[in-house]
Amino acid sequence: MQREQDVLTAASMYYLQDMTMEAIAKHLHTSRSTVSRLVKRARETGVVEITLRPPQGRAPGLGQQITARYGIDAWVVPVPDVTSQIDRLDQVSMTAARLLSTWFDSEMVLGVAWGTTLAAVAQHLTRKPTRGSAVVQLNGAANTRTSGVHYAGDLIAAFADAYGAHAHYFPVPAFFDYAETRSAMWRERSISRVLDVQRRADVALFSVGAISGGLPSHVYSAGYLEPGDIETLDAEGVVGDVCTVFLRADGTYSDIALNDRATGPTPAELRRIPQRVCVVAGDNKVAPLHAALRAGVVTHLVIDEVTARALVER
Repeated sequence: MQREQDVLTAASMYYLQDMTMEAIAKHLHTSRSTVSRLVKRARETGVVEITLRPPQGRAPGLGQQITARYGIDAWVVPVPDVTSQIDRLDQVSMTAARLLSTWFDSEMVLGVAWGTTLAAVAQHLTRKPTRGSAVVQLNGAANTRTSGVHYAGDLIAAFADAYGAHAHYFPVPAFFDYAETRSAMWRERSISRVLDVQRRADVALFSVGAISGGLPSHVYSAGYLEPGDIETLDAEGVVGDVCTVFLRADGTYSDIALNDRATGPTPAELRRIPQRVCVVAGDNKVAPLHAALRAGVVTHLVIDEVTARALVER
């Protein structure tokens, strides 16, 4: 009880009275590091909620343009033009992690698609205990070189641990060798159970995959596709993917051969999830993001300012 009172006292002095941590430490007869931990705990436990109201400038204007054009909610993260792609990803991921904590709560199901961007988001998650909640993997992660268990499993576990939620893993490959195999597996009770949890998702969290660029998406850089697959996708006009389901620039996907073997939810299936959060950073993501928007799979977008500008100027 005394610790909770110290958290409240330290937070009040720091945020309401504008006192320095050194001054608070003297008042509480403790160390500056202890005050820092108390203030941090105040943020993590919801004693303090920080609301950012940026001045009207480039980033808010871009968000309004994206909202008007695509009919979605957009959060544009301000970054300098010279910021590296890795730093842009870090800033966007941090914002996405904080927003997710306001959207996901008890008795909800969160669907997560693995990938480079979502791995970055996981690094910025803060603990928010929930009750009766679940985190479910949206697409398989195995390929001919790896089971994918360590990569995708650790990612799903990180989200589940952050919210005290039950984790549901999806132990199938990213792509089956044969479409018939997928059809058969989907009838297996163990797999059907996970598919049912996916269908009950309240929030989906994903990015868009880009074939090229300075930070290529994991599905294209980690052995999930054969060299011939890339050539075939290019010939079919594919610009990227959402949950390892490939899209053309106009958002179509149904007659792309590789999608018959993919294990991620199709855009039609994804659209059944009420809140669909797409996290994007990097110029190479503009084309696949535009395709995802055309496919109608995004309701909420978290994006860096440079990429947002490229999107609206497209």
